[in-house]
Amino acid sequence: MSAYDDLMAFQRDTEALGQVAGRLSWDQETMMPDGAAPQRAEEVAAMESVLHARRTDARIGEWLASIDDAQLDDVGRANTRLIRRSFERNAKVPADLAKKLASASSTAQRKWVEARANEDVAGFLPVLSEMIVLKREEAAALADGGNAYDALLDDYEPHTSGDEVATIFDAMRPRLVALRDKVMGGAQPAPLDHEFDAQKQMRLARKTAKLFGYDMSHGRLDKAVHPFSSGSGLDVRVTTRTSPRDPFNCIYSTIHEVGHGSYEQNIDADYLLTPLGQGASLGVHESQSRIYENQLGRSRAFTGFLFGQMKDAFGDFGVADEDTFYKTVNRMNKGFIRTEADEVQYNLHIMLRFDLERDVIMGKLEARDLEEAWNTRFEADFGYAVEAPSNGLLQDVHWSCGLWGYFPTYSLGNVYAGCLNEAMRAALPELNTDLAKGDLSAATGWLKDNVQRHGGLMKPRDVIEQASGMAPSEAPLLNYLEGKFGSF
Repeated sequence: MSAYDDLMAFQRDTEALGQVAGRLSWDQETMMPDGAAPQRAEEVAAMESVLHARRTDARIGEWLASIDDAQLDDVGRANTRLIRRSFERNAKVPADLAKKLASASSTAQRKWVEARANEDVAGFLPVLSEMIVLKREEAAALADGGNAYDALLDDYEPHTSGDEVATIFDAMRPRLVALRDKVMGGAQPAPLDHEFDAQKQMRLARKTAKLFGYDMSHGRLDKAVHPFSSGSGLDVRVTTRTSPRDPFNCIYSTIHEVGHGSYEQNIDADYLLTPLGQGASLGVHESQSRIYENQLGRSRAFTGFLFGQMKDAFGDFGVADEDTFYKTVNRMNKGFIRTEADEVQYNLHIMLRFDLERDVIMGKLEARDLEEAWNTRFEADFGYAVEAPSNGLLQDVHWSCGLWGYFPTYSLGNVYAGCLNEAMRAALPELNTDLAKGDLSAATGWLKDNVQRHGGLMKPRDVIEQASGMAPSEAPLLNYLEGKFGSF
């Protein structure tokens, strides 16, 4: 066997073990009994220790040194590029630190669930403080004298810096605020005033997931506190949540996570259990979830179809017609929760988190400062005060999980989705006719062919540029939002 064959055989086992570790986390968030938390923390830490040892195994460096990339095809070169990047990054993080991070993350997630339920910031601060100390240590190791926050961001959106993200956000903020103020100054449709059975919500959610192309024979839909997608290849699982008076929370969380899940399911089968067998980046991943949820799922055409599905599921729920339903789905209103925000205000939530977490990693904020900093920034951006920690600092699981540097990828995903939507609609002039019938196949097929099947073959921005025919830019997203909401 060649050095490349040896490397890929070793990597395949590492990828398989990574999937097992992911399934431990999925179980923790969906089905694990509460009393199992201390043991699960040890299990996760042990698995991370094994994975870190494999990812830093000296043989990887030897195999890479023996491989002539010029003798490989595009797939081979992409595999070695990603393995080399992972090897070099993981080698910078001490094994003991990696194990501590895995254990702290497992513990912090459970503490976050308890703290959020009890509005208990004080009880959460010790584990959050520990996580911050560990993430700063990891960032310093990865940065190797460079920018600490950029070192963490690079884990989720390779080849992008915090300054580049800030430039995009600075260009977006004025137009988003102006559009928000204009729309909020007019009349808004009334919120839903009806009780929606949770089991009926889940049945409709499963039906909708299938409409958007999610393969239930290689996946499943469950409930979790915070919706997420997990896995790749032949086992891709998504979660959602229900609210008795807000079925849109369930339906659109499902569509969003199905966008993530479908991306993983649609990657070329030849890439299974290789570095290419996953999304190109978190930003590209988010482009799929957001285009499924918003440009497709919240479109005038599809909401007309969904209105009929809602009536079939729940009977008369107080909305008179398709046009009112469309405006209700896209209703812009005051709110605190990022995942429930409308398309215009969503990015303002991300900008808040990006600025705060960047300041934390750079040592400008401590855990004890975060609640006040969050509340002050939120009131300045949105014009009203945070009423409870579950609506503020405690609403997101990400910092508990150790996902520092993750948040900006949500808005980068929106930017990418804007570019893809513009190109997709140019390529599919009959798309609205299809959506009005509940037929998503042309749209999801276009996304599969142009984005999803490539997995990690290309660099993130190259994926978007090849698919959309343009370098990533915030302009298509802002034009889309102004065109849509400007007519309300």
